Amino acid sequence: MKYIITERVVLRRPPQGPVAAYIPPFADWVRRQGYALPSLRERIRLATGFSHWLGGKAVHARAICARHCVEYLQHRARQLGSRPGEELALKQFLECLRVQGVSAAERPPARRLTAAGRCIEGFERYLREERALSQASLTNYVPFIRELLADRFDDRAVKLASLRAHDIIGFVQRRAPQLHRKRAKLLTTALRSFLRYARLRGEIHTDLAAAVPCVANWSTPSIPRAISSDQVRQLLSRFDRSTAIGRRDYAILLLLARLGLRASEVLTLELEDIAWKAGRLSVHGKCGRRSQLPLPQEVGEAIVAYLRRGRPRSDSRRVFLRAKAPLRGLRGPASIDTIVGRALIRTGIDAPTLGAHQFRHGLATEMLRRGASLGEIGELLGHRSPETTKIYTKVDIGALRTLALPWPGGVR
Repeated sequence: MKYIITERVVLRRPPQGPVAAYIPPFADWVRRQGYALPSLRERIRLATGFSHWLGGKAVHARAICARHCVEYLQHRARQLGSRPGEELALKQFLECLRVQGVSAAERPPARRLTAAGRCIEGFERYLREERALSQASLTNYVPFIRELLADRFDDRAVKLASLRAHDIIGFVQRRAPQLHRKRAKLLTTALRSFLRYARLRGEIHTDLAAAVPCVANWSTPSIPRAISSDQVRQLLSRFDRSTAIGRRDYAILLLLARLGLRASEVLTLELEDIAWKAGRLSVHGKCGRRSQLPLPQEVGEAIVAYLRRGRPRSDSRRVFLRAKAPLRGLRGPASIDTIVGRALIRTGIDAPTLGAHQFRHGLATEMLRRGASLGEIGELLGHRSPETTKIYTKVDIGALRTLALPWPGGVR
């Protein structure tokens, strides 16, 4: 007796086992993720075999966990050999079962934290919940604090009250020379933040944050590497928009070039963030901040072209999706850099870098040359501090020359 999973997938017999009834919903999920028919069929066969194996082991649906997936794949490999992608496919099936409430979500095993680990965990929680810092900031700060604790306490109990100014100064003096200037600045910022946290908790009673040495950092030391307006014009004019991927990438480039969005802001853009009638865009900025930006007609038309003739059907609310299954939002800011780099190489444009951030610098530079104030540039780019925007004053050398006073007595 044949059993219909979907109109294009038919099994010779009904599936057996504790999760047999959930294979058709899984098939529907796989189809909506954009997987091709061979991948769909392979996932159905894998899920069917897994359910049958669970039945033979008398495993109740609520008890299914990742360990059973590992054991089944080992069993299957002994009989049929292993194939690439099977582990991911079975993880997807298990996740679908959890979403439907069939199997319980697994609790991660309790970690046995060291004294330093408990201290760092508390600091991370403070940064995330009290300071509302992003995961990127935590990733930058925490390793330095881990190094400090290991340097001062080794494997002994962590007693922050025993920290002294010379401990902090010595650590910075040893560590900072090994780092790039920007990383060294992050080191001192992380240390000050941690020492303020420790004082807030009452674990230290003196202001050790004031003892953190300053790393040499001349104001606005370098000119931002910005793509020129002519290069932007060439890139956009040569862009191939005849394919779905081309329409997606063109819309992304316009968001970078016309609005100066960060790569992360492009990634997190969702369908609900676009107010079409009002012609505005809601942008998810750093530290959870939101800003409202005008949506230029050129950018809006490019996004519409992608949504109508490029974006695959998906449950995801992200505007820009992967072109291949599983159909979900692009993964990480590096994916935007990759899109930019490939476009520049493909069109033969010798830009300052192959990354996305140069468009942000390029927009600010062009606005400055057209007479925009630093306040207007900072507002568009979402800068919290005027000091961040001030770096662009070094770019417009021509405008600065008009402010120079003549040398007394002339040039000799």
